[in-house]
Amino acid sequence: MTNGQLMTMIHLGPGVRAVSMTGRQALGAERRREREKEQRRNAILRAARKEFFEKGFRSVTVDSIARRAELSKGAIYLYFKSKEEIYAQILLRDIDKFHDRVDALLDTSKSASDNLRQYAEVYAAFFFSDRELFRIFMNFMIQHNPVHFTPNINDHIVKSTNQTVIIIEQILQMGVDRGEFPKGLDIRICRNALWGLLNGIIALHLFSGREETREERVRTQIRGGLEVFIKGLRSV
Repeated sequence: MTNGQLMTMIHLGPGVRAVSMTGRQALGAERRREREKEQRRNAILRAARKEFFEKGFRSVTVDSIARRAELSKGAIYLYFKSKEEIYAQILLRDIDKFHDRVDALLDTSKSASDNLRQYAEVYAAFFFSDRELFRIFMNFMIQHNPVHFTPNINDHIVKSTNQTVIIIEQILQMGVDRGEFPKGLDIRICRNALWGLLNGIIALHLFSGREETREERVRTQIRGGLEVFIKGLRSV
């Protein structure tokens, strides 16, 4: 066998035949297996996301996720330890996706006020796409580990969430540095106030009222509340 080759043994009935496989072929096969595993994992997460969206967290089981994904229950457990871990991965992906989106939207050529408006619009749109996600997200922030995540997953979600909140701080600091907002502004208090304003308005309207007017109602309330907030910042 030449250098750079691997030798594998293929059993053919009572006999054994040696078949050589180059290192490159072996590496290619390994990469294919990894891609297939990742595709299967993503398929499970997509199926689970639909289950959580339609039924809510508590009503979903690993069995129902397996049926939706057209896999066996055992196959699910090859990739995830529990329903909680599956939901945590969905939640983390969505939080990271939102963070990447708002981070990319930050525009230093615009005013801090316009950046705040853009952040608020994207934040609302994020939860319009999955109201169940907002429900679980709020429960997670208000209660202590309501979905019984492991400490490691719990800490990861908190860290990812904090990254999205820090963007608000960056926008506010940009406003202070440019003289748009007063220098004595307490960035952290203002950040928390804006975070509470957004979540409060969404929570107030997202699950109530007429479906056909709900999104516009939430957006109108957010725009109005944000204008009051920005006017207050400038007058501090």
